[in-house]
Amino acid sequence: MPLKPGTRLWSTTTSTSVVVVRPPTREIELTCGGAPLAEAEQPARGEAPGEGGAQLGKRYTDPGSGLELLCTRAGAGPLAADARPLEQVTARPLPASD
Repeated sequence: MPLKPGTRLWSTTTSTSVVVVRPPTREIELTCGGAPLAEAEQPARGEAPGEGGAQLGKRYTDPGSGLELLCTRAGAGPLAADARPLEQVTARPLPASD
């Protein structure tokens, strides 16, 4: 599926929902908990995010493809691109103001 900024995707097995911030440079397969993400909204599920689950408001990236996602609904199951787990983006340190 071609991805562009603003594309919303939903997990078919968990309550996870994400939006594309930066599209990948090539075609990839996005999954959550091993199942492909869908372009149509899925019914919300009430599970709490487990270990490796997506957290609300956090950004996830795949350095290999340049993809960046923003989690808009938390859920269990790790996000992955072409079976590679996505990395959570950490805040950049602010410059010293000496």
